[in-house]
Amino acid sequence: MVDLRLIFFGTSSAIPTDKRNLSSLTIIRNGELFIFDVGEGMQKSFLKSKIGINKSTRIFITHLHGDHCLGLLGLLQTMSLSGRTKPIFIYGPHGIIRFINNNIDNLILKLNYNILINEVDKGIVIEEEEYIIKTCNSYHSINSKSYLFEEKERPGIFDPEKALKLEIPKGKLWSLLQKGEEIKINGNIIESKQVVTNKRNGRKIGISGDTRPNKKLIDFFKGSDVLIFDSTYGDENTINAKNNKHSTSREAATIASQAKVKLLILTHFSSRYKNVDILVNQAKEVHKNVIAAYDLMNIKVLYDK
Repeated sequence: MVDLRLIFFGTSSAIPTDKRNLSSLTIIRNGELFIFDVGEGMQKSFLKSKIGINKSTRIFITHLHGDHCLGLLGLLQTMSLSGRTKPIFIYGPHGIIRFINNNIDNLILKLNYNILINEVDKGIVIEEEEYIIKTCNSYHSINSKSYLFEEKERPGIFDPEKALKLEIPKGKLWSLLQKGEEIKINGNIIESKQVVTNKRNGRKIGISGDTRPNKKLIDFFKGSDVLIFDSTYGDENTINAKNNKHSTSREAATIASQAKVKLLILTHFSSRYKNVDILVNQAKEVHKNVIAAYDLMNIKVLYDK
């Protein structure tokens, strides 16, 4: 079983608080890091988490508002000063290349490793053997992206009793069947499906970034195991949410409910909320399984079955 975790490094919106840094979260899968947004102060939480600075790392920026990207250069420098040697891949909307390169030049920043920057539009950003990462446009005041991390289907479950009934000896032949291959024994062809169940779904994690709710996001996040969604405001500030192109927690829950999301995690809270329980309660009136993120929250994402 491949371990899949979420760690939140920042859960406030534009203004940090004494308990919440600016936006940042990380997916950790099988030793790989997938960092989404790097708000100011993120690197301090990153170091506290003791994840390690030399792991395979990809960074995804949702948009170029300061509370989502101003911590990026500090993180890159800290990793370099701490001895990182592996390259880092960075993805973001149009303008991310200019933003990073200009700041590296202005700060005369020297890194011990390479960075490779990619501007993304929509569709597939990365496709590896075991997972895929997609992006689509969110609905914010500037060009902004939402992301979806999706594991590919897992092999089905091997049934040793069925294999023994078919007189298949333990060992290499079992392994071949588990990999989906067919074998020949005693002159008979035995297919994998005779002893292995259908393939099983992988896990899906959606990250909204800053956004207004929109029907296209329902389709994009459909069936996610976890959805992390902009919940800047409560019901009493719906007008502010509309004007500033953010979402209320109730609107986040509506998206989660319609997309049949298993767990909704609220984040990106306005600093006016000293206690976010009111936002959770409003969301739970629409979607049952809701929690509020907090800095350094660490969640294991389990398989559905």
